[in-house]
Amino acid sequence: MQSALSQTQNVTKTVIETEGGVVASQNSLAARAGAEVLAAGGDAVDAAIATSFVIGVLEPWMSGPAGGGAMMLWRADSEEAVALNHGMRSPAALDPADYPLSGNGIAGDLFPWEEVKDNRNVQGATAIAVPGVVDGLGRAHARYGRMPWAELLAPAIQHAKQGMFVDWYAALIIASTTRELAKDPDAAAMFLEDGQWPMVGAWTSLAEKRLDQSRMADTLDQIARDGARALYDGDLGAAMAEDVQAKGGSLSHDDLRAYEATFSPALTFPFRDATLHAVPGLTAGPTLQRALNEAANTPVSGQCAPDGTDFTAIARGLKSAYKHRLAHMGEDGEIPSAEGCTTHFSVVDRAGNMVSQTQTLLSIFGSRVVSPSTGLLMNNGIMWFDPVQGRANSLGPNKRCLMNVCPTLGETTSGTRFAIGASGGRKIVSAVANLAAFMTDHGMDIAEAFHHGRIDVSGGDLVIADEALPKETIATLSDTYDTRTAKRMVFPYAFACPAGVMRKNGRNSGCTEIMSPWGDAITEAEARK
Repeated sequence: MQSALSQTQNVTKTVIETEGGVVASQNSLAARAGAEVLAAGGDAVDAAIATSFVIGVLEPWMSGPAGGGAMMLWRADSEEAVALNHGMRSPAALDPADYPLSGNGIAGDLFPWEEVKDNRNVQGATAIAVPGVVDGLGRAHARYGRMPWAELLAPAIQHAKQGMFVDWYAALIIASTTRELAKDPDAAAMFLEDGQWPMVGAWTSLAEKRLDQSRMADTLDQIARDGARALYDGDLGAAMAEDVQAKGGSLSHDDLRAYEATFSPALTFPFRDATLHAVPGLTAGPTLQRALNEAANTPVSGQCAPDGTDFTAIARGLKSAYKHRLAHMGEDGEIPSAEGCTTHFSVVDRAGNMVSQTQTLLSIFGSRVVSPSTGLLMNNGIMWFDPVQGRANSLGPNKRCLMNVCPTLGETTSGTRFAIGASGGRKIVSAVANLAAFMTDHGMDIAEAFHHGRIDVSGGDLVIADEALPKETIATLSDTYDTRTAKRMVFPYAFACPAGVMRKNGRNSGCTEIMSPWGDAITEAEARK
């Protein structure tokens, strides 16, 4: 297929090494907020909390306080990897009978599920699950935080009071979901202009357009004053539940009061001579382990960059892992996740503590429903469940959602450590597997790894290869698998959107997906300027 995209343009991101901390995030302003916390003496966890809340304001279609996710933490003093699962749950009053199949076959959304009548598991209040991210951040702060909780939320509150600036990229994202946003009056009021996506002006216009996020600012201010549980136990939780039920959903205040994020030991496993740590349970961590275990059965080429044999081994591992995931995962077994709209950021502080956090609303703009009392865009976590009963991940009440998130920590034989993860649904595991192999098998630093071409294997028959990879590499892949090439672009993404940090010889660095127009790694020193 011919494309009008430039064939001569090269896109790179500058990577700086520093003794201070670094925050790598899909949103530059969120990364800066986290880096400013590090500059003020905060722990990596403090920086992660600030980054999380800011990115929920400035990238609201990807994640936010009404979403869920998972975190990996590395504690330098104890040399311990700890997992924190703050994923979503289905409401206790949810009735699977309220989600009848339409009879139209497979739905045209993110998962290979049978279509539900009126897309009740995808769109609207009936798609909303119990959120977990705020409770998770609160528990992380209680265990590891140094700075006052209210100070960490202050940047997000200020951004929400000002309102997110709508640039060309934000307008493009909003335009992609205008029809769905228009179905909820409160979502339409927040994101649209007279039922249409916001216009950003002519080519040379400098006029500013901003979202009205004042109600969200009030909510964040209350969470800052009263603590994370304010969203669950207090008036905020009651108001949110009442809003959702008024729009037809089953989320209750009792669901929120019962919610608890959980710490656990990491899923730690070897990959050749390296060691990786991922989140266990209903995440993509076990899938990553299976993929890399299988890939490790093929000796690495030993070259500075992966060749066709190396990529074929990764593809084989991912295919094997997805075959298992398709058959077995879920609270009653396991099942796959597809493309979602998620965000990832990674943090390293000057002491070497690390955080890898992935958080999500699931679909782009989640359920496309805004809670008017709180100003929060709500998730659509119910779509994570298979609406057909009697299967591994069947929809039911009070069940944990299976997530495709894969925040990961790694250590090479030389002592180099990294924290990586990505957004992109089913593409996430491929990105993490690729990057982990680049840095462990081939000794790449984070700049080399993030700029190098990758492959994607997301459970289907195809292997998607970056068209920038050498022809010989693509030919070798094609000898074994049906392989097609794709260009790394700003929108849409043919591959996942990763962010990561690295600590090597006592110096820190970070990078984000090179095609992400908002993503940046901000150093502690830069934040002081």
